[in-house]
Amino acid sequence: MPRHLVAAVAFVLLATPAGLRADLVSGDDAARPAAPHAPVLGRTGPRPATRGTTAPAAPSATPAPLAGRRRAVLADSVVVEKSLRRLTVFSAGLPARTYDVALGKRPSGRKERAGDFRTPEGLYFIDARNPASQFHRGLHVSYPNADDVARARATGTRTGGDIMIHGLPNGQGRVGASHRATDWTNGCVAVTNQEIEEIWESVPVGTPVRIVP
Repeated sequence: MPRHLVAAVAFVLLATPAGLRADLVSGDDAARPAAPHAPVLGRTGPRPATRGTTAPAAPSATPAPLAGRRRAVLADSVVVEKSLRRLTVFSAGLPARTYDVALGKRPSGRKERAGDFRTPEGLYFIDARNPASQFHRGLHVSYPNADDVARARATGTRTGGDIMIHGLPNGQGRVGASHRATDWTNGCVAVTNQEIEEIWESVPVGTPVRIVP
């Protein structure tokens, strides 16, 4: 079997409910010891004048841009349709880019508490950009919103957090689209490394993100 197929199969086997390594699973990091996702750029505030970052390649540096990606568009919103495993970037009110995604390991239903492995549902926005997370780039989603907090208080639970749109775990980018064979995150929305490069260039801080069932 070709080496790239062996790698893809190995990744799919790892991405079962037993999971990727515990330090390489996204979402609900607030419930785990702090460390993996720093630094975070641009939390809240106006949209930056420029998008994207470059830096020398290093484990903690900004990943180098990938060749062959399409020209960026200027996004005015993002919609994630969980049942379709689809993320759409809208520009000037029209669909401009569409990507297939993987979700939390329990994809059905809205996120209710920390550690439930669900991807949230509701209206959020991109409130930070992390070029040096344990995944290939990360766009931080503003979960929990006011409704999420109210539901958690009513049930006496913690909302969890650290929900992102991101690429693959560092060092596993060669898996590519094979990651979609299973929902493997702790609640984040995952795409390939090349796809997150396109999204990163198109989606600034402040962009609304609607996640629907």
